[in-house]
Amino acid sequence: MRLAVTVLILCGPIARAEAPAFDATAAARFAKLALTCVHREYPNKLAHVLNDAKDVKAPRQLTPAFYGCYDWHSSVHGHWLLARLARTFPDAPFAAPAKKALAQSLTAKNLAAELKYLEGPGRVSFERPYGLAWLLQLALELREWKTPEAQAWSKALEPLERAAAARLSAWLPKLSRPIRIGEHDQTAFAFGLILDWARGANDEAMVKLLQERIEVFYGKDRDCPLAWEPGGQDFLSACLAEADLMRRVLPPAPYATWLRAFLPSIPETAQKPWLTPEVVTDRTDPKLAHLDGLNLSRAWMLEGMSSALPATDPRQPALNATALAHRTAGLESVTGEHYEGGHWLGSFAVYLVTNRGH
Repeated sequence: MRLAVTVLILCGPIARAEAPAFDATAAARFAKLALTCVHREYPNKLAHVLNDAKDVKAPRQLTPAFYGCYDWHSSVHGHWLLARLARTFPDAPFAAPAKKALAQSLTAKNLAAELKYLEGPGRVSFERPYGLAWLLQLALELREWKTPEAQAWSKALEPLERAAAARLSAWLPKLSRPIRIGEHDQTAFAFGLILDWARGANDEAMVKLLQERIEVFYGKDRDCPLAWEPGGQDFLSACLAEADLMRRVLPPAPYATWLRAFLPSIPETAQKPWLTPEVVTDRTDPKLAHLDGLNLSRAWMLEGMSSALPATDPRQPALNATALAHRTAGLESVTGEHYEGGHWLGSFAVYLVTNRGH
């Protein structure tokens, strides 16, 4: 299977520029990154509340399904990566090892321990919203993957999936302001993942709740200060993530109007990149390496924004050229040479090249 990704550079149906097709050979290097880390316990960065001495345990004892890939959320979306690629390329050489790794992690026993950990005292904010949003994406991927193995994993994951959704549903009405940062706590990016899950899972209550909160938090936003971005360790753009979220809830014409007020700096005549991809100065530094992820997330957000505009919108050339520049820079950075980026960048790359958010 080949996923051809076309990016329009000029308005109209004729002039186009294409990103390289994504096939099983290209996918193999991303699968390798996840296979290398999903059961690698150390190094490990725990977000762990110690209630007493009994809570001092090794990562695989605390969370026996998602203990690898340096931290819990990276392990979750590392498993998502394996599911996504094995589902997309079922005959690829990496598909069998990917399914073996998923089977090792996603047992009823392991996931029951994950649920017990999540519901433990002092963990009400554990991996909220980023990690929980990725857990729901993993659940969605398994639900849509109609093989006996995937359906068994989906069933085993379901109690944890329900608990994550309930945790988020209880939090959303109490959240008084959006979180507008470039790292894990940002709400706009997480809301997009959660909304996509809720629609795929037919969770109408979650869809309704999210749409209400999105309107309250973002519906009247204007003049996002894009010039203030990025921070030196951002892997998400607050402005672009919000714009990518709003295209999920607005029809094309209202979205075009909202986007004009929100990001008035988007050129209407340029046929070259509007934002410049970021450069990482030290890929052995786990925080500085975030900027490689920013290039990837900017790419899929810009593509999402463009896809939601009317076909004749004059901003599409600049959006598409900028998306392609970031896509190219971002994918070139996913080498696995340094574990600081290798443990998570593959997931962002796969989310981009398989068009999961569209």
